[in-house]
Amino acid sequence: MKLSSNYILREIAGEKVVVKQGTHGVEMTKIISFNESATALWENFCNKEFTAEDAAEFLQQRYGIDADLASKDSKSWISKLVECGAIGL
Repeated sequence: MKLSSNYILREIAGEKVVVKQGTHGVEMTKIISFNESATALWENFCNKEFTAEDAAEFLQQRYGIDADLASKDSKSWISKLVECGAIGL
């Protein structure tokens, strides 16, 4: 899978968000707010192919969490991005 090039990571009012590019004005339904780990995942996998396992491994290495939690968190992150159209499977 790959993150959609139609979305870009920005900082707005001190918050990391992903916004859809190319839309005239800001459509609030196309803004995705990120926490620290979601931002790290986006920055690491932007512009390259990856799997849920790759994302889980990244979380394990970066945050020192166990494999089960990393797998659950990576799948949740991917699921939310798919729901928003910010990732293609």
